[in-house]
Amino acid sequence: MPQTQLPNPIQVAPSPHVAETHSTTRRMMIDVMIGLAPVLVMAVLVFHWYAVVQMGLCVLVCMVTETVCAWIRGRPTPVGDYSAAVTGVILGLSLPWSPWYVGTLASVVAIVLGKVVFGGLGYNIFNPAMVGRAFVMLSFAKELGASAYVLMGARLEILTQQTPLTVAKEAAAGVTIHENLWPLFIGQVNGSPGETSAMALLLGGLYLCLRRSAAWQIPVSMMAAGFVAAELAYWAGLTPYTATYHLLTGSFLFGAFFIATDPVTSPVTPKGHWWFGAGIGVLTIVIRVFSGYPEGVMFAVLLMNATVPLLNRWTIPRPIGGPAPAT
Repeated sequence: MPQTQLPNPIQVAPSPHVAETHSTTRRMMIDVMIGLAPVLVMAVLVFHWYAVVQMGLCVLVCMVTETVCAWIRGRPTPVGDYSAAVTGVILGLSLPWSPWYVGTLASVVAIVLGKVVFGGLGYNIFNPAMVGRAFVMLSFAKELGASAYVLMGARLEILTQQTPLTVAKEAAAGVTIHENLWPLFIGQVNGSPGETSAMALLLGGLYLCLRRSAAWQIPVSMMAAGFVAAELAYWAGLTPYTATYHLLTGSFLFGAFFIATDPVTSPVTPKGHWWFGAGIGVLTIVIRVFSGYPEGVMFAVLLMNATVPLLNRWTIPRPIGGPAPAT
């Protein structure tokens, strides 16, 4: 007799068996944009029209580049998931005010070398925005340096000056610098558009963590490890700033909440989140103190991105009931 098949055969598959259908890439990218809203507002308040132009340029070039790359590969354009737009916003916020060609090239490199060459979103190893920023940072050191770009008209339009981290880097060893934390918290200091206000970054980062669009372990471990490393460096006389000042200045908080938490380029295991964030925090302070660069978040994130496969392998959770017995 011919065997009859069940109309609804039982599907056997490993856990988890319940999926969160609402946690789509598009939904997560929208959450990131909402989380960045306070940062965007502060950037416009501090830098006015220049912040709008720079972020708009980076977003436009990122979306156009991703569309062109998809057309060349014969695939539908993925710009509808808003990942390219988020990359453009983060890139625009992380770059200091610079000539238009710097942001344009950074955006192209971020999409092409940071994402497309690896196979697209979900396959990239390094954070695309940081790949683009690192490329132009090394290629246009003069244009992106402190007090490097001045736009003059009938009156002084814009003048980039030394950031607090640049002042600390150029200060003589053992010199104590007066710390005023309130301007750093509110957003009344010089720097890239996305790093001036700690208050805006904390508000947006808290939203991402509550929405579970970002693993809260990463920013917590990054801030804790960075605080300890900076405090040790301060007491050793290696930096004129205290640990609190290091956490509030530069792109430390911006990197902790909006760059390091990228779900594609960060570990997938809970223990991996802790080690990943701690590594970025320590490396950031090490680069700030011992290298020639006043900032270290960008390179710290890229270095720890390279360790993610190992962290995922070394921090595999123990199954309930213990490992399966050997047969």
